[in-house]
Amino acid sequence: MSQEIVIVGAGPGGLASAILLGSAGFKVTVLEKMGTVGGRTSSIEESGFRFDLGPTFFLYPKILDEILHSAGTSLAREVEMVRLDPQYRVQFGAGGKIDATPDMGEMERQIEKLCAADAGGFRRFLDDNRRKFNGIRSCLERPFLGWRSLFAKEVISSLPHIRPWESVDSYLKKFFSDERVRLAFSFQSKYLGMSPFRCPSLFSILSYLEYDYGVWHPVGGCGEVSQAMARVAQSVGVDVRLNEPVEELNFTGRKVTGVRTKQGVHNADAVVLNADFAHAMSHLVPDRLRRNWTDAELETKQYSCSTFMLYLGVEGSYPEMPHHTIQISSQYRQNLREIEDLKVLPREPSFYVQNAGVTDPTLAPAGKSTVYLLAPVPHKTPNINWKRDKQGFRDRLIKEAEAAGFLGLRQRICYEKILTPDDWEHGFSIHKGATFNLAHTLSQMLHFRPRNRFEDIDGMYLVGGGTHPGSGLPVIYEGARITARLLCEDFGVAYPAADAEIKMGSEFDSNLCAIASKMAPRADSCC
Repeated sequence: MSQEIVIVGAGPGGLASAILLGSAGFKVTVLEKMGTVGGRTSSIEESGFRFDLGPTFFLYPKILDEILHSAGTSLAREVEMVRLDPQYRVQFGAGGKIDATPDMGEMERQIEKLCAADAGGFRRFLDDNRRKFNGIRSCLERPFLGWRSLFAKEVISSLPHIRPWESVDSYLKKFFSDERVRLAFSFQSKYLGMSPFRCPSLFSILSYLEYDYGVWHPVGGCGEVSQAMARVAQSVGVDVRLNEPVEELNFTGRKVTGVRTKQGVHNADAVVLNADFAHAMSHLVPDRLRRNWTDAELETKQYSCSTFMLYLGVEGSYPEMPHHTIQISSQYRQNLREIEDLKVLPREPSFYVQNAGVTDPTLAPAGKSTVYLLAPVPHKTPNINWKRDKQGFRDRLIKEAEAAGFLGLRQRICYEKILTPDDWEHGFSIHKGATFNLAHTLSQMLHFRPRNRFEDIDGMYLVGGGTHPGSGLPVIYEGARITARLLCEDFGVAYPAADAEIKMGSEFDSNLCAIASKMAPRADSCC
């Protein structure tokens, strides 16, 4: 008889785990409280417009492709993917811009316009991070179940690449002297909800991955990837149930034995928790059962920033603007200080704009397009009253977007939706509205992060941004592989192998390597 696994939450980690465990032969049930799959990687569909709720960058697709291989399919077969060039535009409030491209010669020319001395640093940066990525990859692919894990051979061999005393910005000074150029290669730390001046230098690989492996747009948005994953999970026998929130976990002693919803009790040999970690612990697991992650301990942890979101349906389009634009405040350090230390609304916000209509006309009715604005803001704090401050910050952000190139935006809006940290906390069950989970500080990484085989509760496994390896779609997918392997090992079940025929003939792998070798000839590691 197959062991029964219940996965709480149909976010990207839960769906990836479901595919792997279903392919391994487990009887898997996924319980999702929302009416759609994907969690933060789902879609908002209203008035003919379709927006990604959260992530809009799709990076390092190789991991998800390999997960889908285990179910006998591939990413190319399930979702139409477009590689972007330019990947994005970085505009600096202090002056200048870079249209990031994997064409190395063109990238060097653009860097030279900002700082002639820095042009040669681009290739050195890619070479160094290619070595770093290959050196630390095994660390990101294995579990950390205690301090002894730090003495594993592959961990020790990776230590020269990690350099825990360096921030991303201080590391980048080896290659680039101009702060604007460094910001073009370090704003990616915001994928983790962190400042590049505090984010560990390990995460410089995020920028590198964009150039060697591409920035992709799934046609229909990243929410379409979640829909495809759910279809694949169902094809291997997974029961995906929507609109069924988990109200309670059942325990016998310190072992979880199932979950209760309004529809009834689901008994389980193991439970995989794919939910915001701190919120799920404080709402579903009694404090008395948690030895290391009590409510008091959770309050001592550091959490990421939050995000203020504007989803706008607009008349016409902005063909002159790229798919992605990152606007860097002229007061960037002060902007970060206001968010991370003072916990007040930034006076001159940095922000991100997705103008997906230039790539994907399926997201809006004819003659209209979507504009998605995101501004990093503090997570929930008494210093900000969002009921009072929401409209003023919204107006400021639209004004800044108009100055950044989205001319006449205010007058062209025909649909609008706003999300604040209050909405992330109360509408999406995210602790403190911290959209990137526990911060990725050195004291909250590896075995210091909640572990994939959760140490406080027998039979409970974790997946998602709150566990190892951390936040970001490719990292979460990798975390699902770690969790699925552990669960298979614990139950004596073979981890599912990729379909050899598909793996050898994957049109996505072939396309990826062909493009990468053309644009960045030294990026042969993608194969």
